[in-house]
Amino acid sequence: MKLGINSMRWAVNFGFWGPGVEPTVEMVRHAESLGYDSVWVSEASGTDCITPLAFLASRTSTIKLGANIMQMAGRSPATTAMTAVTMDMLSGGRFILGVGASGPGVVEGWHNQRYAKPVARSREYIQIVREIVARQRPLEFHGEHFDIPYQGEGATGLARPIKLMVRPRRPRIPLYLAAMGPMNLRLAMETCDGVLPVAWAPDRESIFFGDGLDAADEIAAARQGAGLGPLRIAPFVPCIMGDDVAACHDQLRATFAFWLGAMGPKEMNFYNQLACRAGYEEAVTRVQALYVDGHKTEAARAVPAELIDEVGLCGPRERIRDRLEAWKESSVTTMIICGLTKPAMETLAELVL
Repeated sequence: MKLGINSMRWAVNFGFWGPGVEPTVEMVRHAESLGYDSVWVSEASGTDCITPLAFLASRTSTIKLGANIMQMAGRSPATTAMTAVTMDMLSGGRFILGVGASGPGVVEGWHNQRYAKPVARSREYIQIVREIVARQRPLEFHGEHFDIPYQGEGATGLARPIKLMVRPRRPRIPLYLAAMGPMNLRLAMETCDGVLPVAWAPDRESIFFGDGLDAADEIAAARQGAGLGPLRIAPFVPCIMGDDVAACHDQLRATFAFWLGAMGPKEMNFYNQLACRAGYEEAVTRVQALYVDGHKTEAARAVPAELIDEVGLCGPRERIRDRLEAWKESSVTTMIICGLTKPAMETLAELVL
């Protein structure tokens, strides 16, 4: 059962800012000219995602600009809402707000926040951001995780509800949630315009939905009641084009090993848990153990080629063309392609655009 919409859109992802300003601008403008729908920029503990997007907004005219993702632990809901409104105004209504809870390694190790009840906290966060952007009334919210105006210990009692000072270009900016687990995905289905999975297996979508498919009618009714349209599903799809399939796999192994071995502590690595749910528990447990012990090369070699093929696109043009059929038949509405070179971007555009 499809929870998204049928028309597929195509996007490019530049991950963390770093390949150089002008080469990136050139690639993004070329993607825009080819008909790609959006460009996405990431953040972790290096460059932020908003500053590069603001710069790209000034150098482009039609391509949408997606944040992947604005870390909720690093920004109050009000800061995120103000940033989203500003970006939407600067870009002429092209901004897509992607948010996510991240994991304990970043939340506690970088942002000095407690990592607890991330799904419940995200629900409140999203509601507050929506209310600020809608600008229907001064903000007042008292929940388990957020208390605005603050009334807790040490409060002066002098604060009053505040309303956003500027009028947004759009009262409802598209809001996507980064999600890998069924609970977080269900939250996205109930409250957001879209979801940003780090990976997706188009042939086995139940890995991601969990019991979400069983509750599809219930969720559709909830979305309709909340004024939400069909859910947009926008996973990140690594793509390496080349005649030698094994060599293409090898170019992605180090990245997959990093995801499986280092993206979060051993007890709470959501990337690793997702691969385990997909049936690769024995292999990815070995990858993680090797990576944690410092054997990164061996960890990369241990990444199963089948796993890479399930969530990515590797090989010559004809192989990728054939593999795209499964994606077109899936619930995915936007394929955010990662790792594209200029020739690969053009080839993919010929195949799908």
